[in-house]
Amino acid sequence: MVIEQESKPRISVVFIAKIVIFILLGALVYYRDIPKGSLLYQILVGINSFLVPSLIVSVVRVVIISVYRARHIRGSVRGNFVLGINRLTAMLNVIFLIVGFMLAMGVNPLDFLMSLTFVAMAIAVLFRDYITNMLSGLFVMFSEQLSVGDRVRVGEHEGRIVDVTFAHIEIQNEEDDIVMVPNNLVFNNPIVNLSAHRSHLVAVKFELPLQSSLTVQQLEDEVRKVLNNHPHIGGKDEINLEVVEIGKDYVRYRVELYATRSSNRQHQELENELLRHILLVEKEQFKSS
Repeated sequence: MVIEQESKPRISVVFIAKIVIFILLGALVYYRDIPKGSLLYQILVGINSFLVPSLIVSVVRVVIISVYRARHIRGSVRGNFVLGINRLTAMLNVIFLIVGFMLAMGVNPLDFLMSLTFVAMAIAVLFRDYITNMLSGLFVMFSEQLSVGDRVRVGEHEGRIVDVTFAHIEIQNEEDDIVMVPNNLVFNNPIVNLSAHRSHLVAVKFELPLQSSLTVQQLEDEVRKVLNNHPHIGGKDEINLEVVEIGKDYVRYRVELYATRSSNRQHQELENELLRHILLVEKEQFKSS
């Protein structure tokens, strides 16, 4: 299952600011004779070392996303692909910024890296888990098997993927809690993509007060009234409304519906309409009692 992305790549204020700064620095170098080796010259070199590759990466990012969306113009865009491009661009910008700062301070990045070879190896060992998490996160972002919006089960955690970072996958469970699952756990344990084979399932859950006078049969009839306005929902005559849990002062229900189309937007609209209708019926029943 994929989620629809309607937003298009836009020219950000930061991108425009980078271009303006680049032009101003070019004019400064052109109209002023700045001696090489001076502090001002080193600062300009450092800033340009950040701006030039950063601008190139930004342009490449917009081109890649535009081409990807053009190829999927009749379908939905996988949110994790665009997310992966954005995360990768941000990581490269951080690297360019560090290199530019070193050059501005008169430090050769290659010499600095060579002098810290053993330290870098020690850092790699200490942060091994984070590095593998980051690589696993990149695999998830560009994976065809998982996407933002999919409902998955990882170990004991089940819910919908709402975000993917370099460190973890954020899953929103049925209680609306955000569970952060490390990316390594996704690759080291079996993961079930529930959206892959149940994309037509619409599961609606709701709670009513324990003293509610509505019976299960009455609730099923109210659900059927809403479904009459949705021809893409099948099995209207065989609605199965389940009582999931009975608490101290509430009853939790669950109804499963099967749609002929797997549009997330239509599923969400149906769920919202159904919940609003049940809430309205409950209020009217409460006033008449």
